Amino acid sequence: MDFDFIVKSIPLYVKAAEVTLELSFWGILLSLIIGFICSLVIYYKVKLLAQVVQIYIELSRNTPLLIQLFFLYYGFAKIGIKFEAYSCAIFGLAFLGGSYMAEAFRSGLEAVSKIQIETGLSVGLNRWQLMRYIILPQAFSVAIPAIGANAIFLLKETSVVSAIALADLMFVAKDLIGMYYKTTEALTMLVVAYLIILLPISLLLTFIERKVRHAGFGN
Repeated sequence: MDFDFIVKSIPLYVKAAEVTLELSFWGILLSLIIGFICSLVIYYKVKLLAQVVQIYIELSRNTPLLIQLFFLYYGFAKIGIKFEAYSCAIFGLAFLGGSYMAEAFRSGLEAVSKIQIETGLSVGLNRWQLMRYIILPQAFSVAIPAIGANAIFLLKETSVVSAIALADLMFVAKDLIGMYYKTTEALTMLVVAYLIILLPISLLLTFIERKVRHAGFGN
């Protein structure tokens, strides 16, 4: 193990980690927004839109992120629509993550019993008040584990964006291996970098889940 090489490579991994975190942040944020809107469309069975959302979910969940990125980066360029690699990565993560988040939110919404909804309506709550005070708090509690798992999944999926020449952690590791043939060192640093990023996030999500469960909404 060449520890001098590892020490010299740390700044490269730190910079790559910043790129990975930025992509993850925007990808997860947009996927939460997309997923929440899609789940509401399905939950309220909005005509036509519900079918479009179902097609989107099936298409997104059953195609690899790598193919989606290639389609955005190379496919659209063939018809004159060009996106930067950074934008393609965010759009790809949001497109993939939105479908998973939609299912997570939908499962939470459907977990709220009809009796509670009928009770809310019987005491005079309108649709907005019903959603705000009864449905969303419980749905969010039920959906938190799936949302957290999806967030971690998307963060790990950023390793694919190196295929469109974005200097994320995977790109830097492959670059160092190609230039210096330091495979063990580069991959060790890659594993450590992902652990440093993912472990605190995983622990934080576990803490939030327990807090929400203890509030009385979960099991």
